[in-house]
Amino acid sequence: MDKKKNKISNQNNSNYWIYGLIASIFIIFSYFGNSNNFSSVKKINITTFEKYLNSGEISNVIIINKTLAEITLTEGALVSDVHRQVSKSNFLGQKNSLGPHYTCEVGDLELFQRKLENAQTSGLVIGYEFKTVENKWLDVLLGLLPLIILIGLWIYFMRRMAGGGTGGAGSQIFSIGKSKAKLFDEKSDVKITFKDVAGLEGAKEEVKEIVDFLKNPTKYTKLGGKIPKGALLVGLPGTGKTLLAKAVAGEAKVPFFSLSGSDFVEMFVGVGASRVRDLFKQAKDKSPAIIFIDEIDAIGRARGKNNMTGSNDERENTLNQLLT
Repeated sequence: MDKKKNKISNQNNSNYWIYGLIASIFIIFSYFGNSNNFSSVKKINITTFEKYLNSGEISNVIIINKTLAEITLTEGALVSDVHRQVSKSNFLGQKNSLGPHYTCEVGDLELFQRKLENAQTSGLVIGYEFKTVENKWLDVLLGLLPLIILIGLWIYFMRRMAGGGTGGAGSQIFSIGKSKAKLFDEKSDVKITFKDVAGLEGAKEEVKEIVDFLKNPTKYTKLGGKIPKGALLVGLPGTGKTLLAKAVAGEAKVPFFSLSGSDFVEMFVGVGASRVRDLFKQAKDKSPAIIFIDEIDAIGRARGKNNMTGSNDERENTLNQLLT
């Protein structure tokens, strides 16, 4: 149950990176698109600003977009203990001696401008100017945002159609030719041995040779022996054929691929043969391995019946691929 929950969680998490990427791009451009955010300029309130202004510590003020004031201190003020920190290096390693050294919210623009003019009237040498700064990066992002969303949606649906989503008919479009075999291996919770199979002593003795060959192949290959290509288990439903096959894989400690014969055949031409090829490819990648096909009679039949009519039989194509 825990593995199933983890699998679902991993599938959901695999789709979140798309939303995370879009959100991250938007946040980065929104934050760093404003040049003020690149610096480590300290923000002060209007009361502190008035204090520095009246004491003659401010040399220049730039009012950005009529909302934010960038404050530059005089050279004399920078050497004082109060402002020594603002002239140190910022996070880019650049000296901040040229300013701006502080920022302040303007608030009421007319009142703020009157304070600057009053300071100039009182004899303080203070320059101020208005400046309009456009957030070009944010404008670019907003222009590209529809394209980013379309690309994100395209990637999302392509992943779902390729089987990377949570399932459904759409997720099988590109994986229709893939094998539906269920894999049991050392990582699986299923651990079955001959002790779990009640009875069938004769059948167990017959298949123990296969197990021994899988465990010790050199023992037989030195004598010129070859492993059997397969074994046909015949019996009524519920007599333990599938359990015995799993026990062989469990005893030999090799991967076990299990599927039904009806899983090969579909209404689409070539799907059955493609699934056979994919199944054996997976088994070769995990070699040595055991493939168990339950109810193989679902595709078993006499071959060549449709040669006279010239029609294409998907079941016969699957059987031919399985026997080659």
